[in-house]
Amino acid sequence: STWENIKNFEGGTAIFTQPNTPIKCAGAPQKIMWLAEEHFRDRGLRDKCQVKFVSGGAAIFGVQKYREALEPLVRDRNIDAHYKHNLVAIRGNDKIAIFENLDTKERVEMKYDMIHVTPPMGPMDFIKKSPLADEAGWVDVDKYTLQHKKFENIFSIGDGSSLPTSRTGAAVREQGPVLINNLMSHMYNQPLVKKYSGYASCPLITGRGKCILAEFDYDGKPMESFPFDQGKERWSMYMLKRHMIPFLYWNAMMKGYF
Repeated sequence: STWENIKNFEGGTAIFTQPNTPIKCAGAPQKIMWLAEEHFRDRGLRDKCQVKFVSGGAAIFGVQKYREALEPLVRDRNIDAHYKHNLVAIRGNDKIAIFENLDTKERVEMKYDMIHVTPPMGPMDFIKKSPLADEAGWVDVDKYTLQHKKFENIFSIGDGSSLPTSRTGAAVREQGPVLINNLMSHMYNQPLVKKYSGYASCPLITGRGKCILAEFDYDGKPMESFPFDQGKERWSMYMLKRHMIPFLYWNAMMKGYF
């Protein structure tokens, strides 16, 4: 559906949204925006359209190094960015999106010809309504040991946990070995010595053949895997994202080898 709308777009205002809730891969809403903007340019439509990125977040990306890499792209590609604006309603018949300014609480209406909505996300009800949940509804665990703060025989990782980091496959891959080691230590009445650093990775696709590979910890400090500056658009990182990561995910990570 998204591709059909991008392919058939003939000009006007294209809005791409990002909610202010935790979502699965915080870079995904902007990836489709970058790809669509490039497609509009390739078709010779860029002068006929306005591309808006309207986000409930405070910036294009939460980690300073990669934010500083992305902000020039926003400027150079003439993206009309609005931050701290959270989508609250759409009047489909009128093609009007309604946002809440998170600073002033005022409602802002924006006309669109095409809109790509990333919906708000949250914990599953069976967790939210259980004794395992924190006030926000996530499984309430220590962010380093992954052990529940109340029930010591329970551990949690991934999208349902309260871990304050990006909800990505790369994050789960780092969390898994910590959980296994600490769970085994708990079973044998040993100290929980393994610590999760908050590592997460987000390959930011900024166009066909271009990718900024963001890797960072809880403190927003880069934890880069390669011996070069990953805060730049690179074809090599695009190929990693396009070919290597899916292969590793399905053939190694999902089978417990990686």
